[in-house]
Amino acid sequence: MSFVPRSLRSQLLIGILAPLLIGIGINTVSLYGQALRAANTAYDRTLLASAKSIGEQLEVEGAGDAAHVRPTVPYSALEAFEADNRSRMYFKVSGFKGEMVSGFEDLPAWRGKLPDKGPYAALVDFYDDRYRGQPVRVAVLLQPVASTEGRGMSTIQVAETLELRQTLARRLLVDTLWRQAALLVVLVGAVLWVVQRATRPVRSLSAQLRERAESDLAPIAAPDAPQELQPLLDAFNQVMARLAHLLEHQKRFVRDTAHQLRTPLAVLKTQVQSALRGDVEPVIALQEMGHTVERATQLANQMLALAKVEQLRQQGDAPVVDWAPVARAVALDLGALIAERALDFEIATVSAPVRAHEWALRELTRNLLHNAVKHCPEGGTLAMRLVSDGRTAALTIADSGPGFAPELRARLFQPFATGERGGGSGLGLAICGEIVSTLGGTISLDDRIAGGRVAGLDATVRVPLADNRGT
Repeated sequence: MSFVPRSLRSQLLIGILAPLLIGIGINTVSLYGQALRAANTAYDRTLLASAKSIGEQLEVEGAGDAAHVRPTVPYSALEAFEADNRSRMYFKVSGFKGEMVSGFEDLPAWRGKLPDKGPYAALVDFYDDRYRGQPVRVAVLLQPVASTEGRGMSTIQVAETLELRQTLARRLLVDTLWRQAALLVVLVGAVLWVVQRATRPVRSLSAQLRERAESDLAPIAAPDAPQELQPLLDAFNQVMARLAHLLEHQKRFVRDTAHQLRTPLAVLKTQVQSALRGDVEPVIALQEMGHTVERATQLANQMLALAKVEQLRQQGDAPVVDWAPVARAVALDLGALIAERALDFEIATVSAPVRAHEWALRELTRNLLHNAVKHCPEGGTLAMRLVSDGRTAALTIADSGPGFAPELRARLFQPFATGERGGGSGLGLAICGEIVSTLGGTISLDDRIAGGRVAGLDATVRVPLADNRGT
């Protein structure tokens, strides 16, 4: 079962409307409870008035212990307090000793006690009970009754059925619900409008992206987007920029590879045809084809190295590698070539931990040293020094070659650009430039002047040490 995430609009609606509905529900219950208590207070006042009316018509007969209450109140006296025909009122008067005096004998006796602080200036208590199978509200009034011959405390109970109270409560509830429903409709409409307006930029961006061509990786221009979307847009544009750079690099790689390999393959085809026709000796033809294949192989390896540099760039942070043993290993690998040209070679290194892939350091050092060996005159001098100043590591390869013309240095790090020193595919320095860029360093080619003439070329690479990178 696949999970379909909720839309931003639905999350906003749920997040806003759910607390709103809960709040309105709680408020509705609270308002209904307050209205019901207010209604009870009003009708309780009527019950108290009825009890007082009965109490005012009680008299005392007899004297001393023989004194008792004489009722003079008929039930019809309560009709004036009945609001309509839907509710009925009952009463019961008890004498000084709790004996039944008047009213409905089966009305349950009061078993409670007076409240400590009542809302009325009377000895009255209100409670809920059942009488003749119906719920009733009862008011109990302790009424002092006195005459010239005797006195005592009479208990008056007045009960009322709840039809009128329930009708009023339902009416209050309906009125409350109607107002709350109208308020809810207004609030829901306002929330829907606000959410629709707030999510409009998101829908606009979605439509803009859907309408884009597959090859369109241009940044999104959304100046009217809210501030909350700006970080997302910035991150998206950065991703688009990286993708555009990567695709452009791939296109350039394919284009340059096709262009550069076409020449050695064409030469190789011509050499094969010439050998088949017998224009040259077989041994000479094989030697020529071997040189062509070697050059094509070197070109292919350099093209792959250039592509690998871009791949390493996309991998993020590299491990920490000591540059010194890598440089010495490269010098050892090229030792045979250095000896073949009878060069006076000097090497001096110090520990220089940098954050880089070992392959990148090896490729960088190899290309620079190989170029220097190739352009040194036989029997010349060649030096490789790796030093550190505590913040950066600097590798300098000093040869005794002819150097470069100043106007050529600006394009030497471009792919397939060659200088006056001639030869090569023009990829070695381009690879070095790309590697140094990924390491966050710099590379420079400076002629070394002695006696007013060029005595050689110093190729210097500076890379931040691992503890200082990015500081």
